[in-house]
Amino acid sequence: MASHLFTSESVSEGHPDKVCDRISDTVVDLYLGADAGSRVGCETLCTTNLVVIAGEVRGPRSIGSKDVEDGAREVIRDIGYEQDGFHWERATVQVHLHQQSGDIAQGVDASGNKDEGAGDQGLMFGYACRETPALMPAPIHYSHRILMRLSEARHAGEVPGLGPDSKSQVTLRYENGKPVEATSVVVSTQHHESLDQVQVRELVRPYVEEVLPDGWMCPEDEFYVNPTGRFVIGGPDGDCGLTGRKIIVDTYGGSAPHGGGAFSGKDPSKVDRSAAYAARYLAKNVVAAGLAERCTIQVAYAIGVSKPLSVYVDTGGTGRADESKLSDVLRELVDLSPRGIREHLGLSRPIYSRTSAYGHFGREPDADGGFSWERTDLVPDLKSAFGA
Repeated sequence: MASHLFTSESVSEGHPDKVCDRISDTVVDLYLGADAGSRVGCETLCTTNLVVIAGEVRGPRSIGSKDVEDGAREVIRDIGYEQDGFHWERATVQVHLHQQSGDIAQGVDASGNKDEGAGDQGLMFGYACRETPALMPAPIHYSHRILMRLSEARHAGEVPGLGPDSKSQVTLRYENGKPVEATSVVVSTQHHESLDQVQVRELVRPYVEEVLPDGWMCPEDEFYVNPTGRFVIGGPDGDCGLTGRKIIVDTYGGSAPHGGGAFSGKDPSKVDRSAAYAARYLAKNVVAAGLAERCTIQVAYAIGVSKPLSVYVDTGGTGRADESKLSDVLRELVDLSPRGIREHLGLSRPIYSRTSAYGHFGREPDADGGFSWERTDLVPDLKSAFGA
């Protein structure tokens, strides 16, 4: 459509599901930090003063349940939960991690002439577009940024009275395929019971106005802050949380397809995570090289098989290169086997806890290898291959 509205949402690190994502990724980092070859599939549930951590691991036996429990408590404390119904020190933390299945291990591990196989079957998507400097869709980009700024301000003590649990939702109007303004913005944020909703609204407003481009702020009657009228009880005390329940928030906000697999709690042998990162890496480099205005990439795998079953490239009619040739060139530039992805992007490092909130994509690469899939180092080779 020449003119349309599109909406995406984000949730903060204090959202119950995100508390669980971060705990699960902290377990991944704990094992990878001790042994880069560790295998982790970790799920977390949290509710009123209770955290349950379960799953499968293979790694140093020196890491025990107490280490995992301590990591979970530190996560909860860092997020900022010291409430009667969810407190980092008083919550019960149960750890139920057991050894990885031998049947899975024999398919994933390299042996003899067999390369490492994919940790599961499935399909993964990557996406990039020119709507923002981060080459991300604008609605999810600004939804994340609003909550990131509120979180930074809360941790810095700039917005006293706001709690860790919050959500945002941004609706943008598009003209001729480009975002031009916000038509509505929703922010729901946990707050101290001493604050009324007028005060909460005025605490939130400056951060929304700061994040949105000049002239994009929505009309006043379309700016919704805590539309229920009160948000004192929040976090896991208000709603049960689970790992892996915010897969659209984690990726592209609904602007691109999703294969269905969650990321958090999984080591890089799980292609749900590593191949989704690789697909974003490839799509971002295609757009950054000027070969398309937007690019969707799908890859698919079978458990225990190293090579991808398919690599599909779609530039949505905006491409300046033949898509079948582009697929071939991308496969030449990057080995899309699980081992190839892990080595190319340096994924066997403790870099995952930081990904658990505000999106896995559209972030700046870190000096220690975090968010390596956001690099654009393939651009020169892509330009050379297509004479761009």
